[in-house]
Amino acid sequence: MPKLERDRQQLTSAPLVVALAYDQLCTFEFGVAHEVFGLERPEMGPSWYRFKVACIEQGPLTAAGGLQIVGDGGLELLEQADLIIIPGWRGIDAPVPKPLLQALRIAHRRGARLASLCSGVFVLAAGDFLSGNRATTHWRYTAALSERHPDITVEPDVLYVDSGQILTAAGSAAGIDLCLHIVRRDFGAQAANTVARRLVVPPHRDGGQAQFIPRPVPKPREGARLGALLDWKGQNPAADLSVAALSRRAGMSTRTFQRRFEQTTGHAPGEYIIQTRIERAQSLMETGRNLPMDDVAELSGFGSAEAMRHHFRKRASISPKVWRERFGGDALQTG
Repeated sequence: MPKLERDRQQLTSAPLVVALAYDQLCTFEFGVAHEVFGLERPEMGPSWYRFKVACIEQGPLTAAGGLQIVGDGGLELLEQADLIIIPGWRGIDAPVPKPLLQALRIAHRRGARLASLCSGVFVLAAGDFLSGNRATTHWRYTAALSERHPDITVEPDVLYVDSGQILTAAGSAAGIDLCLHIVRRDFGAQAANTVARRLVVPPHRDGGQAQFIPRPVPKPREGARLGALLDWKGQNPAADLSVAALSRRAGMSTRTFQRRFEQTTGHAPGEYIIQTRIERAQSLMETGRNLPMDDVAELSGFGSAEAMRHHFRKRASISPKVWRERFGGDALQTG
């Protein structure tokens, strides 16, 4: 077979990735898809991805930041797509056009993979693609996704979920993790590592998005005694914070204290106390450069580095060591 014909066959057999574009498009997530799948990578050979942009509606289309969008075509591009990327949707309450859902259903039945980034998951949910499956999205939207679609098993802590033909990523930069995962799945670890180096990001991140979720803001305090106790507890994480000790300090019975504490903070006392100690440990690692982990554990009230590691892994999905490397004082100065 002549080389020109062979190259042409290899080009047309390369996976076609189609990223959706629409008015109020989330620019960052769209950029992630283009950066991974849309850039020319001659070192990967002629079988590397082809990339197209499908506008789901008539223009002019404006993305976040005021950018004007000009696509390669419309929904007809989905007819040949091997992978369809749905960047962050324009709003979790924004309706999804029926022609888009129909085009996605046809592509899905044909075997195309559907991947959402951040709030793009609400497009998949609107089309019933996630019913009975696992999925994730930005931690700000997980509760809304669960409430509106109880048939979906929402994973609030992970960076992405691969259910085979349906893939979902958590918020914003987690789209990079999912796209690299797709490259790894399609072309192997070496290809994913090469793309990651070009992006100057790790090819795989440990832990999930739990490490980025801030502690919920307590509800309005119900009384001066409990309010003062919460302030004192935050300043003294290494003190005796047992329910018995705290209820005595608040001047309440144990049962009353537990009930009012949960009504005020939304958490049981034990869980809230552990979170306070985790936040104290994080602060020490950020401001106390080179402070030994045993000292961090003692000053934050965990008692031992082993206990601190246990609670970190359970609630943040990473170890204190990894947290310090990513968010600590040294990391912030060199990042």
